Amino acid sequence: MLSGRSWTFGDEVTTDDMFPGYAMRLPIPQAAHEMFDASRKGWPEMVRAGDIVVGGANFGLGSSRPVALLFRELGVACLLAESFNSLFLRNCINYGLPILAVPGISSAVTEGDELSVDIVNATVRNNSTGAVLTSKPYPQFLVEILQRGGLLQRLEEDGYLRPGTTD
Repeated sequence: MLSGRSWTFGDEVTTDDMFPGYAMRLPIPQAAHEMFDASRKGWPEMVRAGDIVVGGANFGLGSSRPVALLFRELGVACLLAESFNSLFLRNCINYGLPILAVPGISSAVTEGDELSVDIVNATVRNNSTGAVLTSKPYPQFLVEILQRGGLLQRLEEDGYLRPGTTD
């Protein structure tokens, strides 16, 4: 179970909005502090470890930037949205960042609400209002990837990669 304070974003938030092109040349720790620079300047400095990002429809559309790494670097515990771009969703799972599409989440959460998220059972409780939302649970193999911290970690643990390598 994950619990944290919510940060809300709208529909059609792109990976370019999240991770500006100029920041792609920076090391991950520095790049993370450039997230949402054009739309929410200073947001990375306000995020606390365990916070939860809530998006609208088609959150994460656009180019395949390694945004999941930046969210993890800032300590974001989980991403929730009405729906996600499919490539963005799978990249987050592969990087071990819990992510869940939850119909109705945008109208059920106000920024700053405290949320509890059960990824395995696909439920979200808004502890500030008492509202409970459910979604379709992930297949077991995707849950295992998340539980092991990402795809590379799962492949290492299963013996498909040598520890500490990507070959």
